Amino acid sequence: MDLSWTEEDKAFRAEVRKYLEANAPKDLPEDETANFEARRQWQKKLAEDGWVAIHWPEEFGGRGASLLQTVIYNEEYTRARAPLLVNSLGVGLLGPTLMAHGNDEQKQRYLKKVLSAEEIWCQGFSEPNAGSDLAAIQTRAELDGDEYVLNGQKIWTSYGKYADWMFALVRTDPSAPKHQGISYLLVDMHSPGVEARPLKEITGDSLFAEVFFSDVRVPKANLVGEQNDGWRIAMTTLGFERGAGGLAQSVRLRNSVLDLIGDAQQVRRNGWTAFDDPLSRNKIGKWLVEIEVYRYTTLRAISALVHGGSPGPEASINKIFWSEWHKSFTEDAMDILGPLGRVTTDESGNIDSQRWVREYLFARAGTIYAGTSEIQRNIIAERVLGLPKEPRGDTKTEKAGER
Repeated sequence: MDLSWTEEDKAFRAEVRKYLEANAPKDLPEDETANFEARRQWQKKLAEDGWVAIHWPEEFGGRGASLLQTVIYNEEYTRARAPLLVNSLGVGLLGPTLMAHGNDEQKQRYLKKVLSAEEIWCQGFSEPNAGSDLAAIQTRAELDGDEYVLNGQKIWTSYGKYADWMFALVRTDPSAPKHQGISYLLVDMHSPGVEARPLKEITGDSLFAEVFFSDVRVPKANLVGEQNDGWRIAMTTLGFERGAGGLAQSVRLRNSVLDLIGDAQQVRRNGWTAFDDPLSRNKIGKWLVEIEVYRYTTLRAISALVHGGSPGPEASINKIFWSEWHKSFTEDAMDILGPLGRVTTDESGNIDSQRWVREYLFARAGTIYAGTSEIQRNIIAERVLGLPKEPRGDTKTEKAGER
């Protein structure tokens, strides 16, 4: 690994840190809808000040930032505990995909409103019978003059109940091989025939939704790229999804450990605090060491990119690490906090017990979204270790691994 920060990089880090210290919201409403709207206003301010999607070209509202500057920004943003972007799917996935495959009219129409969060986007890929095997989607889009007519269903749609638009994969040629009969459409979520039904999660939140299409008419102008070329474009989108900032993730994980240390120092049992317990301190030390290992693995991948290399197996290795780490961490956190970690209210007001219950329950999702741990292990086994593929009978896992 050969990665060092130049004086210019250090100055940029100081600029980012100063801006976030002065402007990042400290407290957000607990109510889900109010929280969402507060984060929308925060993203609007970021956009006005030129701090959303700094890696985008200047012509589309970004700063044309370098890879290292983008890494620095993501790391500082996470360290400041600034709110997650309310339009993260639009900024991180749709925007770069449109820049790569959209026409000039689409870029002019959508990109600016993505940055300002004036229009919220959701992703319409997964279906009830097409999760890991993405090419098995069944939502149909039939061309009728200058419009497509959509019928079908999507599921696990993040921000589905808030979204104004969806970038969706639809089947436009049922007779073609399943990877070849797919198109990439931009769907107005306010169109007649679109119904988004929130899904209640185990955490009590409803950030996911299932979305139904009943004779929904979508202008042909909303087709991205060519008809039946949607699989190739979808792979571009997934590439951006799986290439998200690992260094920022390491900061996020470290923040969780530091929060737990603070809470453990307040929980007393048997005459000492939970943090004083030797077993607890051993676990905490182990977590911090593992986070540093993860951080340097991420830096190694960034170093390769900076020096003209291409992404290697680090994406799959890192995805497995942080998702499985987070699940294990939250299980241990609940044990360290004891009974207090399992209740949703704390009469003392000193510990956000509800946070730990929610984090423990939500941690399971990390091993599923953006490529399950099983699929990531297949990728590593086949493409890194050179092991034989699974038997052809398990086509669902095999096809997912090919993604």
